[in-house]
Amino acid sequence: MASKQTSLDQIAAEIVANNICPDLAKSAKHLVFGEGSPDANILFVGEAPGKNEDLTGKPFVGAAGRFLNELLESIGFKREEVYITSILKYRPPNNRDPKPVEKDAFWPYLLRQIEVIQPQLIVALGRHGANCFLPELKIGQEHGQIKEWEGRKLLPLYHPAAALYNSNMRQVLFDDFKVISQYIRN
Repeated sequence: MASKQTSLDQIAAEIVANNICPDLAKSAKHLVFGEGSPDANILFVGEAPGKNEDLTGKPFVGAAGRFLNELLESIGFKREEVYITSILKYRPPNNRDPKPVEKDAFWPYLLRQIEVIQPQLIVALGRHGANCFLPELKIGQEHGQIKEWEGRKLLPLYHPAAALYNSNMRQVLFDDFKVISQYIRN
């Protein structure tokens, strides 16, 4: 049987081979598939790569990524122990919001990532990430509350970038991250 990492590498190769979202692919420098432990208990799902992610091919490496690392450390996790990905695997031009058709195109590949990794908890970062799983979810009202999705546990959280624009969000995110720690450690 193929290793989890081999299976993930195959999914990434299929995205390229199947020319998913060719307009995004054409304007992007790298496919930003995901990074971390294929055996992770926690899977973080963001919205889409930004400029720094596109340049490096790695998710969450800019200012929001540094804050994500800080949040992880606050609950005793290292980045290497979790798996981090996004709905979109290519950067939208000028960091615009992902279009529904783009999210739909990448969704089957994200589902396969989830199938391979088998996380105990999926953490959806931001409104776009959360609404792909639960379209009716209101992030402002339901952040930090564990939900059911397809027989799995899903935790919608504000996107770490929110704290870069609104310093009041920092503490909200630190508090919400404690939910991850409590759930995984129990």
